[in-house]
Amino acid sequence: METILAGISDAFTLVNIGYIAFGVFMGIMVGAIPGLNGPMAIAVAVPLTYYMTPLAAVAFLIGINKGGTYGGSVSAILLNTPGSPESTSTAFDGYPLVKKGKGLKALKMALYSSVSGDIFSDIVLFTVAAPLAIIALKMGPAEMAAVFAFSLTIVAGLSGNSLLRGLIAAVLGAFLSTVGLDIETAQPRLTMGISDLIEGIPIIPMTIGLLALSEILIQIETTLLGRETDTGRNRIFSKDLPREDRRVSFAEYKSCLRTIVRSALIGTGVGAVPGIGAIVAGFLGYGAAKRASKHPEEFGTGKLEGIAATEAANSAVIGANLIPLLALGIPGSLSAAILIGAFLMHGVDPGPLIFQEHGRLVYGIFAAMFLANWINFAIGNFGLRFFALLVSVPKGIIHPILVIFCIAGAYANGNAMFSVAVMMVFAVVGYFMRKLDFSFATFIIGFALGGTFEQSVRQSVILFKDQPLQLFQHPIVLLFAALTVFSLWRIARTKSRIAPVRSPDATVPENRP
Repeated sequence: METILAGISDAFTLVNIGYIAFGVFMGIMVGAIPGLNGPMAIAVAVPLTYYMTPLAAVAFLIGINKGGTYGGSVSAILLNTPGSPESTSTAFDGYPLVKKGKGLKALKMALYSSVSGDIFSDIVLFTVAAPLAIIALKMGPAEMAAVFAFSLTIVAGLSGNSLLRGLIAAVLGAFLSTVGLDIETAQPRLTMGISDLIEGIPIIPMTIGLLALSEILIQIETTLLGRETDTGRNRIFSKDLPREDRRVSFAEYKSCLRTIVRSALIGTGVGAVPGIGAIVAGFLGYGAAKRASKHPEEFGTGKLEGIAATEAANSAVIGANLIPLLALGIPGSLSAAILIGAFLMHGVDPGPLIFQEHGRLVYGIFAAMFLANWINFAIGNFGLRFFALLVSVPKGIIHPILVIFCIAGAYANGNAMFSVAVMMVFAVVGYFMRKLDFSFATFIIGFALGGTFEQSVRQSVILFKDQPLQLFQHPIVLLFAALTVFSLWRIARTKSRIAPVRSPDATVPENRP
């Protein structure tokens, strides 16, 4: 109890509250700009946390993640152009409300339901993570290797449209994690004689290149080729509109409460499973609300319940994603994979031992997450008009600023120009991965898990070298091995069923970033 109270008191310092508020503000601001998203902002911001305390650093990044998830709904509602993919179904009912002059009402419902879903999943995280870590501590190397293999399979299968491409990306990411010193012999491997690679490929410059800089390259290409869609200018909401069109009443929120709770449950369940992500959660929440509604035909015409369903579901993923990260050391999403880099940069190794070795930090993070929800609520409420203006900022202004931030972030990571070079290389890699429909999210998660997975496999080989049949005495290994095979079969079968069939004269749609 003393550790818990100490962690909570650490989070409630003015400095940490300030970092959380700045992170939330930055997240909403980035998320509101079409084409940018929370994970991109987190990747660029990680190097900025180098001189912060571990709690301030993680709290700042979590604030960005929470703010970015809500920020994506701003452009989805105002311009019918989701700022981030998980807000796609928010536009179904948000944009029709804007055309009816109820844009502020739509934005506020998105905010309220987003915060509600966030709070729900955070409570689940607080209550589930520690007991799950205790169970994980009783698992040996073989069990952990089996769990990691199953997680990589799930991530690879559910990220992108192709199971094969997902597996290739995951395996390639895990393979690149082996660059550096061999964990047994301490001999350099795959370094190609480059001394800077002895410590391995730095994850922060790599993620900045894959996420941020490659996306900027795609957007610049789209602009140069004249394929950028006209998203229009921001709509300024008139003060002459009736008050009820500019606010969400308690009765309106209460009428959506059942939907919010349902979507929060869906988002939490989705977030706790590695690899599914907020995009799927948003669509599942929206679909469940439509099926449960007495008037499903009203969805898509400007129904507040549709906004609440999507935003509660995709926001609930944020807290739930940290359950496998903190309890098992397995990142449940792209954002969680980037957070691993922040933890390692501050000397903290996510996994079941984190509750024993850094218990005060963990409970400080829990308190910071709870604080971030209410700060998100406050900043979102008071800054609605400012964030609405961001959707009309020209890309010609945004892109140069982002490139500068990317270079500065990579440079600050250490190894200076080498880190910048790594970022540039992976920006090109990310560009072609997007073009060829390879999941960079799967690649990064594979990279983050690769070192721990290799260590578990090597330890298992040493333990069972002379008696491999002893593996059959470990039911958890057999269970996850069977689940891995079944998951591969099931995902492959599902994807083959839903694969689109083109007629010979069908036109190929334009490739968009």
